[in-house]
Amino acid sequence: MKVCHFTSVHTRYDTRIFLKECTSLVKSDFDVHLVVADNKGDELKRGLKIHDVGVFTKGRISRIFKTTKNVYRKAIDLDAEVYHFHDPEMMIYAYLIKRKGKKVIYDIHEDFPRQLLTKPYLNLFLRTLMSFFIEKIEHFCASKFDHLITATPFIRDRFLKINSNTIDVNNYPILDELHEKAMVEKKDQVCFIGGISEIRGIEALVRACEHIDGKLVLAGKFNNALFEQKIRSLNGWKNVDFRGFVNREEAKQIMAESKAGVVTFLPMPNHINSQPNKMFEYMSASLPVICSNFPLWHSIIEKNNCGKCVDPNSVNELSICINQFLKDDSLSQLGENARKKVVSSYSWEAEEKKINYIYNELTYK
Repeated sequence: MKVCHFTSVHTRYDTRIFLKECTSLVKSDFDVHLVVADNKGDELKRGLKIHDVGVFTKGRISRIFKTTKNVYRKAIDLDAEVYHFHDPEMMIYAYLIKRKGKKVIYDIHEDFPRQLLTKPYLNLFLRTLMSFFIEKIEHFCASKFDHLITATPFIRDRFLKINSNTIDVNNYPILDELHEKAMVEKKDQVCFIGGISEIRGIEALVRACEHIDGKLVLAGKFNNALFEQKIRSLNGWKNVDFRGFVNREEAKQIMAESKAGVVTFLPMPNHINSQPNKMFEYMSASLPVICSNFPLWHSIIEKNNCGKCVDPNSVNELSICINQFLKDDSLSQLGENARKKVVSSYSWEAEEKKINYIYNELTYK
C-alpha cells in the first residue's frame, strides 16, 4: 500500500515522523513517501522516498498560505492510498484529500489550541480568539478523518469525543538509539538538549547555574536572538557549555557523559499534560531526570524513582537539585531505574505496534 506522510513545518529527519513512524512502516513493507518543505532536495533514505517542495519564504504567514499549498499539490501528485499529516495548518488540505476519497490520518503532536495561548507574538485577545475558532475547525475536520493519532493520552481523551478511531502513539524513545552500552566516564555536568526558549524554563535554569559546582551542557537552537542575548548576559552563563544544535550521535555522547538530564518547562497550558520526548530519551540513556513538578511528570519520574521534580521557576530549588546530582554519585542509581522503566513501559518498540495495527486495518478497510 502506498503511503504519503506530509508536513509543512517539520524537517525531513524529524524524530517522530521520519525516524520512528516512517521507518517503522518501511520495515513493514509499505511503500512510504514523505513530502517536506526544507529546500534540501529529493532523496531516498532508509527505503523512504523524500520529496522536497522547497522553501519559498521564511515568513510565518507566507508559509501558512504558500508552502502548505505546495506540499498539498505534491502529496496529491503522488496519488497514495493513505495520507498521514502532521501539522494543524495542513488540516483544510487534508480535508480536501479526504473528500477525494482517500484515507486520511491526522497525527496530533500538540494540543494546538492550548499551544496558541502561549504564543508571544500574538496579543492576549487575538490568542484567545484564534484558539477558540481553531479548536472548532479542528474538531470538525478531525471528525471526518479515518484515524487520529495523538502523541499523549491527554490529547487522545480530548479527541475520542470527536472521533472513536483515536489512539495515542506516544513519542517514546527507540530502545538502543541513545543508550551507550560501553562505560563512559561521567563529568561534573548535567545537560539540557532541545529547543531553547523562554517557556522551556531556560532563564531560571541558567540563573541557577551561577550557584552550581559543575557545568550545564546546553545543546540546541535559541528561538530568537534577543532571548539568546539576554541569557548570555546572565552570571550563570559562566557555567554553561553551549554546544548549539547537535545531531543524534552528539546528543548520545553528551548524555553518556552527564550525571542528569534537565527538562524544566514552565507551567504553560500546553506543558502541564505533555510528555516531552527529551524526558524519555534521558531515561533511555540511563540518565536521572530533573524535571518540572507537574502532577503527570511527578507520576512518571519521582514515583518510579527516576529523578527529582522541582519548581521550574525556583532558581534556588534548581541549583540545590543540580548540585545534589553533581556531588552524590549514588544518585546514578536513579538513572538505572529510568532505563529499566523505559525497557518495561516507555519504548518505541511497543508504540510502533499501534502504528502497524492502524495501517493494517486500513489495508483491509
